[in-house]
Amino acid sequence: MTKTRVFKDVESERERLLSMAQRIWETPELGLHEEESAQILLDRLKEEGFDVEIKLGGMPTAFVASYGSGDPTVGILGEYDALPDLSQKVTSERDPIKEGAPGHGCGHNLFGVAGVGGAVGVKRAIERGDIDGTIEFYGCPAEETLVGKVFMARDGAFDHLDAAITWHPSTLSTPTLDRSLALDSIQFTFEGVSAHAAASPESGRSALDAVELLNSGVEYMREHISEKARVHYVITNGGDAPNVVPSEATVWYYVRAPTRSEVERISEWLTDIAEAASMMTQTDVNRRYITGCWDYLPNRTVTDVIWETMQELGDIGYSDDDRAFAADLTETISDDQIEASLEDVPEEYTDEIRGAHLYDVPIPPHAEGEVGGGSTEVGDVSWITPTGQFRAATWAVGTPAHTWQATAANGDFGKKGAVYAAKVLGGTAYVLLENPSIVVQANEEFHEVTGDRRYQTPLPPRIEPPFDLTAE
Repeated sequence: MTKTRVFKDVESERERLLSMAQRIWETPELGLHEEESAQILLDRLKEEGFDVEIKLGGMPTAFVASYGSGDPTVGILGEYDALPDLSQKVTSERDPIKEGAPGHGCGHNLFGVAGVGGAVGVKRAIERGDIDGTIEFYGCPAEETLVGKVFMARDGAFDHLDAAITWHPSTLSTPTLDRSLALDSIQFTFEGVSAHAAASPESGRSALDAVELLNSGVEYMREHISEKARVHYVITNGGDAPNVVPSEATVWYYVRAPTRSEVERISEWLTDIAEAASMMTQTDVNRRYITGCWDYLPNRTVTDVIWETMQELGDIGYSDDDRAFAADLTETISDDQIEASLEDVPEEYTDEIRGAHLYDVPIPPHAEGEVGGGSTEVGDVSWITPTGQFRAATWAVGTPAHTWQATAANGDFGKKGAVYAAKVLGGTAYVLLENPSIVVQANEEFHEVTGDRRYQTPLPPRIEPPFDLTAE
């Protein structure tokens, strides 16, 4: 028996998967508050006979669903959180369903659904006796704030896995070999003394002054960190009126770098600057560590299985109507943005992609060893167990993530991409379970690459998930 049967089992789930993706798209929920979205996935897994454990890592919307017994144990990762202010109708012009409401601008309405579809396909193969082992689906909340998998990893959720696989919606279908940036997410709140800014400024101590001095100090720090490192911030509270010395002010920082150790060095320096700003302004400072993550470590062995599976499947199979809507969406995307999206693509594919509006033919893994500009807590999982991931073409060519154009596609033709991704996930997991020697090879590669470096949670002791950051 080959993984072709898994493809057929996933295909038999097509209408159900499309419906699930649509329901989650219609009820977008922010991270750690994905009650309805998580329940949609849980209901299907329970119906299929998976054993379910909920509230992983202290998060009500985090769970794992398992089927089978013994080794190997392969995990499929899934996400389902939405983004703020990205509500959008399925149309080629900006038109929110509800102004200011969340929307699925990163495709997570597709993400978790595809993982469930792949897990169900593998479950049926185990049930028939075609393969042995255990398949697990991980419901991972709050990826957009880089929280879910970090808190799950802290509690050992992934420690027993022999391999993990995942995917992400995108503009192209390709396995992922490039690295991501490790990250720290930190807030600094300064406490000063309020006063009338004109009548008695000498009585006040400005918390906003402290924030501005911190930010100024960081600008001078930038010269002395690595080229790939990134430090960016937003002032979330800077006072209420110009004629009142702000007694409280808060700035939220992201620190990113190619390695976890460099992130930690920069974060320590950032904290030193904050304390210095506090001294300069005679204010008090409170440092709140929100979350952090590791860089993504791709496993070539697992990635090769993903690529073989994608080649066997071929293109997603979008219709003329799908391509016409994608063409309308590309009209709203600048030529510069389209060109930027092709920078890391092998040259032999760029002309063909550039001439298309929706390009769903899989292209080989590339950019091995390169470091991208984003961060993902899939990185934490990848330092615990051999991990492979891929992207699937669910958006028009050149579409940036976290945009209304992506939201529109995710509510329309992108749902077909989720069915395709489910087949890739299911087929890849099938191969790993059918061939334990490949899993052994993946783990040998993992230990060779990691050497004596071992995953340690970036989270301080006793820290709780930050439910307040995305309160609806």
